[in-house]
Formats: sequence, C-alpha cells, structure tokens
Amino acid sequence: MFDVIHVDSQRAAVTEPLGTKPKFWYRDDQERLMLFKAEKRGTGEDWAEKISCELCEALALPHVKYELAECGGVPGVVCETCAVDPVSLVLGNQLLLEVDPRYPHDGRKYNVHAHTVEAVARVLESLPSPPAPWNAGLPSGIKTALDVFVGYAMLDAWVANQDRHHENWGVLHNTHTNTRCLAPTFDHGACLARNISDEECRERLNSRDQGRRIPKFAQRAKSAFYASGSSDSPDRSLTTVEAWRTFSLLNRRASIIWRDRLQAVDVTMVVRRLDEVPPGRFSSVRHEFTRELLAENRRRLLEEVQ
Repeated sequence: MFDVIHVDSQRAAVTEPLGTKPKFWYRDDQERLMLFKAEKRGTGEDWAEKISCELCEALALPHVKYELAECGGVPGVVCETCAVDPVSLVLGNQLLLEVDPRYPHDGRKYNVHAHTVEAVARVLESLPSPPAPWNAGLPSGIKTALDVFVGYAMLDAWVANQDRHHENWGVLHNTHTNTRCLAPTFDHGACLARNISDEECRERLNSRDQGRRIPKFAQRAKSAFYASGSSDSPDRSLTTVEAWRTFSLLNRRASIIWRDRLQAVDVTMVVRRLDEVPPGRFSSVRHEFTRELLAENRRRLLEEVQ
C-alpha cells in the first residue's frame, strides 16, 4: 500500500487561497515547505492525485511529487513546494497577459476562449524545460519547455485531466538571475473521472448500451484549451485528445517521443499502482473502472501519432 503521511495541523503556517479545497502550508521534520490538501468531500481527489503522480513517474514527466496524507482524520495529499526562494511560480494566466494585454483577467478559469494551444505554445517556445531535480530521466530529444508541455498534454489525455486551465500550469521565475523555465506539472486531482459515483462506474462497466460504456464516455473528456481565441466563435473547448493532437501538430518530434514513452509503460505496473491505493479510499469497482479508463485512453493515444 502507498504510505500515508500524518500531518499535524498545529504546524500550519498559512492557508492557500488558490483552488476550492481546504489546504495549508506547513514545515515538515526536514524543514521543507509542504502543502496539505484536504479531501473532505469524498470525491476521490486524493487517490486521483496520487495515481497521476505515479503515472508521471512512469513517463519520466517533470512533476510535483504527491503522497497520500491525513490530518486530524481528514484524508488528503501532501506535496513539497516547487518554488523555493528566490524562485517563484508564475501561472499561465499571468504569462499570457504579459504577451497579450487583451488576455482575460477577470478571475475566470474556464470558458476562456483565448486559452488556446497556439497561445500557450508561443509563451513556451523560447523557454527551457524544468531544471533539476524534475528533469531527471527526461527522454532523449526532449529539451525545451514546449517539448515537455506536449508530454503534459498527453498525460492529460491519458488520465482524463479536464482541469489544466490557465492557473494549473506555469513557469518558475528566478528573481536573482531573472530567468524562467517551465514548472513541473502539478494539480491533477480532477482526473480519472474521480467525481462519478461507484454506482455509475458499475453501470458503465456493465451496460449493454454501447453509448454508456467506457469507450464512449472517454471520448467526452474536455480540456480547458480552445482552438480559436475568439469569444464570438462557436468553437467549444477541445477534448483532451484533441488538445494533445493540436500540440502534436505544432511539435511532431516531441509528440512521437512521448507516444513511444507511453507505449513502453508496463501495463501491469499501472495495475500494481492502482492496487496500492488503500481500499478505504478506493473501492474495487472504482479500481476496475479506472483500469479500463486508463487502458482505453492509452489505446486512443497510441493510435493518434503513427
């Protein structure tokens, strides 16, 4: 089973304003600045975050490392900050506003038509990939921020992450050297259809209606990216696979490298990682549903780039 970190609420230093989940920063026994994110609603954000972290590890994607945790009997996850002074995290909406003063800055995270694949690519194309220690094991040929972000888009499609809005990616800014690089990927708690009920998981696994089965369900996963930046456009947000496909068209070399890395992932390892989630947080039907969803999304991705 995955380890569960026990967090003392008395160590809380400051609450975190971003997001919707109760969370706070604290110092652990090694004096590292850690974030505890509670999972009070029982919607599975803790196991979704942990499983996604393990899949990032399997792909060698630069990622914030998450561990299952609990604080005062409340389940959640913990992670170490990726921005230690003099480094700060600059989020995507800030970056896009820097290059386009017309970029929306009204507090919205979703339905932002200007959050396009092309706009994100322009921001990233001149930046380097994440630094050590997050770049350990990067596939040969993956060098730039855009190269790595293509991998983030593939991860999103694999785990059905519908939450990479413009505050869920960013760059690390070193104020001493005034340099920037892509930040490791973070915040994957909205993936793997974790918010649907066990009853719906069971029904979709067993339904005779092909429209209710996992292959059709998987096709509907929406990203927070758009193909057009016009708010007057009827364009809907891209699906996660469409977003991956669009990034792939901008950087075919990187997309092939990441596709090959996905193909090399041992599927039995994926099942073993699912087995390591404590049963109190992850039911047997959820295990089966998640396994099938990951297998279906992997199949679709491997068919995308030939």
